[in-house]
Amino acid sequence: MKSRQPVDRDGERIFVLVYKRGTPFQEPLVSLARENRLGASQFRTIGAFRSATIGNFDRERRDYIKLSIREPVEVLTLNGNVTMSENSVPKIHTHAILGRSRGSVRGGHLFDGEIWPTLKFLLTENRVHLQRKSEPQDR
Repeated sequence: MKSRQPVDRDGERIFVLVYKRGTPFQEPLVSLARENRLGASQFRTIGAFRSATIGNFDRERRDYIKLSIREPVEVLTLNGNVTMSENSVPKIHTHAILGRSRGSVRGGHLFDGEIWPTLKFLLTENRVHLQRKSEPQDR
């Protein structure tokens, strides 16, 4: 993945990221967030995945029901945020709508995906940093 910080506007940093073919989605983003101490950021993205894992939260089970997509999909919408956990570990929260070859879509929380052929990414860091805390009933 290549990244570039093109703008620093009044304490608000903007990063441009370009993922290369075959790269997993999550790990490079976590590394970028850790290396640049991104406390609160939001992002939007265009591109495609060779495969992906998405999910929807089941409130009764208090866990995600995961769905593996094992076909190429176009990223129709992908956005999310980066926050820091209580122990200063970057947390990525991403939602995606992915288009399949015959026009149907799948959507939900994006756990990971393999980039194919590329993914272009615009990430904006907020001036105010946020820390993610879990409520005891959500753990």
